Amino acid sequence: MTDAGAQRRLAAVLAEVHGRSRSGAGAGWSRIRAAFGLAMQAGVAAGIAWFVAHDLIGRPAPFFAPIAAVITLASSVGQRARRTVELVVGVAIGIGIGDALILLIGSGAWQIGLVVVLAILVAAAVGGGTPLVVQSASSAVLVATLTSTTGLPWTRFFDALVGGGVGLTVMTLLLPLNPLTVVRRAADPALEAMADGLHAVARGLQAADADAVREALAQLRSAEATFAAFAQAATAARENVAFAPARWRVRGALSQYVEGAAELTYALRNVRVLARRVITALDDKEGMPACLPTAIALLGDAVGLLREEWSRAAEPEATRERALRAAAEAGRAYDEGVGFSGSVVVAQVRTTVTDLLRATGVEHGQAPRLVRRAVGRHARNQAARRNAAPRRRIFVPRRRDA
Repeated sequence: MTDAGAQRRLAAVLAEVHGRSRSGAGAGWSRIRAAFGLAMQAGVAAGIAWFVAHDLIGRPAPFFAPIAAVITLASSVGQRARRTVELVVGVAIGIGIGDALILLIGSGAWQIGLVVVLAILVAAAVGGGTPLVVQSASSAVLVATLTSTTGLPWTRFFDALVGGGVGLTVMTLLLPLNPLTVVRRAADPALEAMADGLHAVARGLQAADADAVREALAQLRSAEATFAAFAQAATAARENVAFAPARWRVRGALSQYVEGAAELTYALRNVRVLARRVITALDDKEGMPACLPTAIALLGDAVGLLREEWSRAAEPEATRERALRAAAEAGRAYDEGVGFSGSVVVAQVRTTVTDLLRATGVEHGQAPRLVRRAVGRHARNQAARRNAAPRRRIFVPRRRDA
């Protein structure tokens, strides 16, 4: 390799490393920004919980109060109130079992193991979730190991009450997160993944490249996690805006995300079915009319427009128009001639358009009517051709008796 070639290769490697480092730093900063609100909530809640339990109530070492406050804030989104109740109940179960058994059998290695086993079984028996089971076990361990040094272990139950109450107060009144910002950060990558996947499927279909469509399908499958995060964020946003008066002003813009999250999850599933059928059509060498990749690309445009219009809190009229254009373009396949897989692709485009319309606020029953109207003439032409086609008679030989 010449010196000039080596220098060019080195420059390319350095440029790639520089680009990766910049993208890594940017991603890290984005994660810091996303976690900053929760970090502030948890820090303030932990400090207040200690102050209330130690300085106001007079507990000498209320270590469980700040822990309970942080656990409350860091629990699963959309279920903080339930998680707080499970936390307190779990602590009560663990402390009660630990107190009773340690008084009867003493403390030691096998006693700790037995206490943990019984605490988990009791928590499971009452139908508790993971937080209740975990807190029951951890509280039982604390009682079994710290009883001799902390005096009255059952007072940790009151620490949990203080910490959980402070956590909920900080979350809803003192430092409520902006639910619109949270849900938008969760929705944007989900919508972007769906739009990119649809555009990739359209390009693969147009180029008759089944491997490209398979790659797009894999990306759409991996987007399931982002859509699950979007759904969780929408659930949490509904809870936060209900209990945080300071955030009531964003209810209108927030309702777009909250009401559309479920319909978009349905749309993602239909898009994956569409991609699988495109792969089948390409593998079978089935002829596909040129209007189908165009319709799929228009569908991707509609998803991208939805992301933009929701971010501006605008009425998603452009999204509806583009989605109905996709349905109409797919309907042209009936006029141009379409095989079995192609007809399935048309049906999936129509179903996805229906999901998108419902996500934009169109009434549940009105959405399919709008799609049928958009497809309209093409579907009627297909039905007319099907009725006019001569029916082939199938000869079935008569069975002769032996």
